[in-house]
Amino acid sequence: MRQSQVTYWCHEILRSQVSAGGCYIDATMGKGNDTLMLCRLAGEAGKVLAFDIQKEALQMTERLLLEHGVRERAELILDGHEHMERYAGKESADAICFNFGYLPGGDHRIATSAESSMEAVRKGLEILKRGGMMSLCLYSGGDTGFEEKRKILELLKELPAREYTVIVNSYYNRENCPPTPVFVFKDP
Repeated sequence: MRQSQVTYWCHEILRSQVSAGGCYIDATMGKGNDTLMLCRLAGEAGKVLAFDIQKEALQMTERLLLEHGVRERAELILDGHEHMERYAGKESADAICFNFGYLPGGDHRIATSAESSMEAVRKGLEILKRGGMMSLCLYSGGDTGFEEKRKILELLKELPAREYTVIVNSYYNRENCPPTPVFVFKDP
């Protein structure tokens, strides 16, 4: 994996901040790469909840996890990320990952939306343990990407500074709307 890829940086930050053996959520399963990384981080003692609304994403993720021998560590959930509170209790997750947009190689008409993503982030913040973290890869472009990115960043900017630390990164010398990696730390 190229070290300049947004997912590489998000994975590295997660690994450096989160202890093994906890509860982790992949809010946007996609092809399963974040789910796989979280399963490895979870180890045998931890667990992963992974969400997607597309059966194709769930099937690809299941194959990937089986191939790497970690399928039993994850619960793959065919549901929207805005419903994660149905599966995880308040302050129960050590880390939550989001990759907004559409399934790579999939139907671009099926993508995350500003409304459901903002609701998912709000619920994720309640589910996140004190001392836990959330990573968000914000992609702009497409029909809804710019609005989704703007609204999520507005939501995060309003979080109380005494409870959360929000770090927004940028690819400073890249054209064509590069992704924006964001990290939210819930203070202990």
